[in-house]
Amino acid sequence: MKSFKPIWTMLIAALLLAAACTDTNAKKSSENKGAINKSSAAEKVYVAPGEYDEFYAFMSGGFSGQVSVYGLPSGRLLKVVPVFSVDGEKGYGFNEETKPLLETSHGFIPWDDAHHPELSQTNGKPDGKYLFINGNNTPRVARIDLSTFETAEIIELPNAGGNHSSPFTTENSEYVVAGTRFSVPIPQTDMSIADYKGKFKGSLSFISVDPEHGHMDVDFQVLMPGFDYDLAHGGKGKSHGWMFFTTYNTEESHTLKEVNASQNDKDYIAAINWKKAKEYIEQGKYKEMDSEYLINRYDEKKHLAESITRKKVRVLDPTECPGVVYFLPTPKSPHGVDVDPTGSYIIGNGKLNANLTVHSFDKMIQAIENKSFADEAYGIPVLNFEDVVAGTVESGGLGPLHTEFDGEGNAYTTFFISSEVVKWKLGTWEVLDRVPTYYSVGHLMIPGGDSKEPWGKYMVALNKITKDRYLPTGPELAHSAQLYDISGDKMELILDFPTIGEPHYAQAIAADIVMNRSKKIYPLEENEHPHVTKSEADARVEKNGNEVHVYMTTIRSHFAPDNIEGIEVGDKVYFHVTNLEQDWDVPHGFSVLGAQNAELLIMPGQTETLLWEPLKPGVFPFYCTDFCSALHQEMQGYLRVSAKGNAPAILASTGD
Repeated sequence: MKSFKPIWTMLIAALLLAAACTDTNAKKSSENKGAINKSSAAEKVYVAPGEYDEFYAFMSGGFSGQVSVYGLPSGRLLKVVPVFSVDGEKGYGFNEETKPLLETSHGFIPWDDAHHPELSQTNGKPDGKYLFINGNNTPRVARIDLSTFETAEIIELPNAGGNHSSPFTTENSEYVVAGTRFSVPIPQTDMSIADYKGKFKGSLSFISVDPEHGHMDVDFQVLMPGFDYDLAHGGKGKSHGWMFFTTYNTEESHTLKEVNASQNDKDYIAAINWKKAKEYIEQGKYKEMDSEYLINRYDEKKHLAESITRKKVRVLDPTECPGVVYFLPTPKSPHGVDVDPTGSYIIGNGKLNANLTVHSFDKMIQAIENKSFADEAYGIPVLNFEDVVAGTVESGGLGPLHTEFDGEGNAYTTFFISSEVVKWKLGTWEVLDRVPTYYSVGHLMIPGGDSKEPWGKYMVALNKITKDRYLPTGPELAHSAQLYDISGDKMELILDFPTIGEPHYAQAIAADIVMNRSKKIYPLEENEHPHVTKSEADARVEKNGNEVHVYMTTIRSHFAPDNIEGIEVGDKVYFHVTNLEQDWDVPHGFSVLGAQNAELLIMPGQTETLLWEPLKPGVFPFYCTDFCSALHQEMQGYLRVSAKGNAPAILASTGD
């Protein structure tokens, strides 16, 4: 039987040291409680009534499948955007317009695990157009339109088993990339799991983004060895044209990975020359693979989503495309991979190594040109470790995960086990400062911290464990975001605020960039929904067999029609409700007794559809669910349902 003594010895030692560090952090907290200038911290995060925050912060909801939007520095929750989860508040995934967004080749999937929000970029800087985010479980990438803060598109990824290293953008959002977390047989087939090594494969997807409309499609995939692909980041500046992915499980184990995937002293960062890959695609040096996937797009003029089915995908084999993929050895089990604002340094954070390894892009190019290869893995060159390393940050922390940058030549790295953030200097690798977090910090975020021009000023630690930070709420506690002022030499904790779901990564952008594009209404004259009703005069009910279409309008403070008769048990009743308001921040709601889906929440000038199927005769009220005026309570109506075959003629009226 294989002995695991060395790895267990290492883990026990790490846990003992972590306990010591936690105790130290607790002592620091106790010592500092009386010394913290609460008044100063409060002033730094205070946003007066009627004033705006400096930044929008977008946080993944993890297992909630959502994105939450906060203002910084206040920590105020501004909105929750449903992406991979149905949402009763907004009717998302329940109304007929948004149901197609959650369709996949596996059927309707109303949930996913959303990890990494990523802002679209122009010239390496967030531009405020879109926010992309991954679905980790059923591999998907979504695009949120930041003019509406609503999900505009979801694309399914073929040949992928999990979608964790995703969706990270290139410098001008030419691509968002996605790497498979779990290698699987490609193409999928029934085979023994024990035959994993050498037969399972990974895939890296390069998803093109149309510069005018933002529409996504899988341009090509790179077929990779059967490792696990963890995270990614795009090159910038001098390294623009490259994408970097961390790998773990280079052992290709398929069971007890906590032990078996930690045997090799080093794993890899996969460096992908996507510009070279694109050249191969243009030369036709790809294989077309049968693989069905869906692209679901919301049309803002039609006010509804539609699904497009693709049957094939272009795949590159790196062994047949020299120069596309190289492996950079990195200390074992790296998690994050981060590129500094100049594009000169690639930081690999090996979870089981206390030090940070910094790779040099210039040295990497030199090593490639000199063919300074230490080995190869499945035909992919492995570069000499010594030839690509720029330096080592001897941090003294435990469990390094992620690094962001402040634009002033400083880097900030999270340490999960020792619960801290360490600030260090690019180029000298000197540790400048360290602060405790509460507790077990995962990702961190600096506004623009993964771009060419970070705004800096603040750093947010996204902590996995909350313990004693908030009032207890049973076995499960809200996760904690902690805001630090990083404008000075020393990091200063200035705010705690709870978050929704399990935030993994977050991104932030200067508020004025997004505000300037914000949509206030949907102009009625531009509404091309197939069932739009643009005036009360056109409100009506049409019945064909057992299918009923109610063309309804809503305006402060009534529906048209508000009395409907002629419906029978067994009918399928489609309420197509158009909000006639053309005033900002005046949505209307709609719900009917017995609805088995959700309400509708309809923005000014928008049309949405609710399917309702009556199960028994009676008179059923409907009403506006969004408080819209002083006479909101009076905004209601009635629907009469008769037994099958006993209904009177259709009658639709308002005020008669």
